[in-house]
Amino acid sequence: MNDGPVTVAVVGSRTEAELIVGLLSSNGVSGFVATDDAGGQEPQLQLQGVRVLVAPADVSVARRLIAAADGSAGSLDG
Repeated sequence: MNDGPVTVAVVGSRTEAELIVGLLSSNGVSGFVATDDAGGQEPQLQLQGVRVLVAPADVSVARRLIAAADGSAGSLDG
């Protein structure tokens, strides 16, 4: 049994991943960013995807929050 962190999103940039972690944090869910971009020194490596991870117990809540935010993003367009 693996009790390690679970990926709940894979996005195209560290900035987007950090925004998602902020959304999760503001709703009481701890998350973190995982990417292999040499600590931000090689941002082109982010093209492989930047992962947002959470604890296994928080997966369903995190996915619901991300889906809700993604669904409401278009409502700002008018």
